Amino acid sequence: MTLEEGRRVRLAEDLGIGEAVAGDPAAAVGFLSLGAGLEGTVERVDGELPESEDVREYQRLAALFADYGHTMPEASRDRLEAQIAALEPQWTAHRERGNLATVRVRWDNGLVLDGTHPDVLTPL
Repeated sequence: MTLEEGRRVRLAEDLGIGEAVAGDPAAAVGFLSLGAGLEGTVERVDGELPESEDVREYQRLAALFADYGHTMPEASRDRLEAQIAALEPQWTAHRERGNLATVRVRWDNGLVLDGTHPDVLTPL
């Protein structure tokens, strides 16, 4: 889904935000939760989310294999190929999903959620 400024969105699932505090920061008084179905407007689309650790590891190992695989002993090369194959599903999912950006959403109830992952939003 392509998100852009001004687009109306709906929260696709319940979000638990964290402890709500009052006065003394150590005095938790509750837990803030946003319910699925809450609607709002995208205020800003920020930069791309960082790649997962598995995706970065796949890229590192694939580059290592491409550059030095032909010089490695057979056992080391086989082990490296097995490690790359184990990370292949995460890499494939990352490529299919594409780059994701975080967004800032102002909900209709006045709350603002910044750094929102777009997977929890559905367009209206």
